[in-house]
Amino acid sequence: MTKTLLRGRILTFHADPAETEDNHLYIEDGAILIADGVIEAVGSHDELRRQGLADGAREIDHRPHLILPGFIDPHIHFPQVQVIASWGTQLLDWLNRYTFPEEARYADRDHATRMAGAFLDQLVAHGTTTACAFSSVHRGSTEALFEAADARGMALIAGKVMMDRNAPEGVRDTAQSGYDDSKALIARWHGNGRLRFAITPRFAITSTPEQMEAAGALAAEYPAMHIQSHLSENLAEIDYTLQLYPAARDYLDVYERYGLLGRQSLMGHCIHLREREIARMAETGTRAIFCPTSNLFLGSGLFDADGLRAAGIVSGIATDVGGGTSYSLLQTLNEGYKVLQLRSQKLHPLAAFHWATRGNAVALGMEDRIGSIRPGGEADLVVLDSRATPDMALRAERIETLSEELFLLQILGDDRAVAQTYVAGQPMKPAVPVG
Repeated sequence: MTKTLLRGRILTFHADPAETEDNHLYIEDGAILIADGVIEAVGSHDELRRQGLADGAREIDHRPHLILPGFIDPHIHFPQVQVIASWGTQLLDWLNRYTFPEEARYADRDHATRMAGAFLDQLVAHGTTTACAFSSVHRGSTEALFEAADARGMALIAGKVMMDRNAPEGVRDTAQSGYDDSKALIARWHGNGRLRFAITPRFAITSTPEQMEAAGALAAEYPAMHIQSHLSENLAEIDYTLQLYPAARDYLDVYERYGLLGRQSLMGHCIHLREREIARMAETGTRAIFCPTSNLFLGSGLFDADGLRAAGIVSGIATDVGGGTSYSLLQTLNEGYKVLQLRSQKLHPLAAFHWATRGNAVALGMEDRIGSIRPGGEADLVVLDSRATPDMALRAERIETLSEELFLLQILGDDRAVAQTYVAGQPMKPAVPVG
């Protein structure tokens, strides 16, 4: 068995900094011992060497860089890699003008295969080691994405979108075919290696009641499976949803009526929630996923992080490419900080990096496997260089604390600050000499 010892400045979280002061572990000269994609030991470099735990291990020295758990992206659209940075309108027009025509191209399996590789390469280049992704309506595009992730050893949650109305013919399925295709993908891929399937009705506007019933049937058959969709992103979207579902008390009630709420349910955006919706999300454990770059780009609104936390709702933070404008969780945290500033709320650097790592793992219900650096955890890691660019290096000259360094990475960092990404202990970027 080949073992690897990574040396560097280690930062990992065991609690939310927004809730307790005892929240993280920082080791100035730390080491992580990895074998077969799993972390065997974590501690100071001298301690692991003195105990003989790292005898025979191949050592990689990342000093003076920081080593953190790999970033986790809980809401991103695989078929939108060539939609990102499309000049725009607000949500519904943007979908019809750019997104649906682009997603129709994913009926071509060769195209889907090429884009799947490019998509995952972008994720790891930006330090993201796990994602929860929407595929297109086509079963083959989801197959292509799972194949590409499996080849890289990545932990991936993905789902074929279900949408049978209010979209062009090339991106529509039916209630029955959406159910059948999802079942087939579950049988082939769910639980295969590090892969999981997510039941994925795109959103209420693009699914008939019959299709929502089919999604609910899947949720009943697979009660532990993730469900992903969209909720209360845009005011026009909300109005249209309630026209289509006039018996619903509110937008959330559409999903609730079909059994699609719960701790495994990930609802993107959640900007314009009503009081009943907030209370019901808290009661059911339904997750809210904050997508700051997308919300700003499409003019959707400002996420209320403090209000949802106070109500007892667990939130994640995500890129939402291609409405989102960057694959980088660093830049997503940057824009998240600004959104919350406009809400008169604060995002401390420690809380920000917890959110992108362990916090998102908690939102996914996977904190027992990913999101922290600890023995028995999966060895998904990101190595960050806070002096990666000239402007970062200049600012770093005046940094005195770890929090200041994290904030520098959050505001000025992007893929250039990612010195290396490890997926199941394997380096995913070409090695660059330190120093």
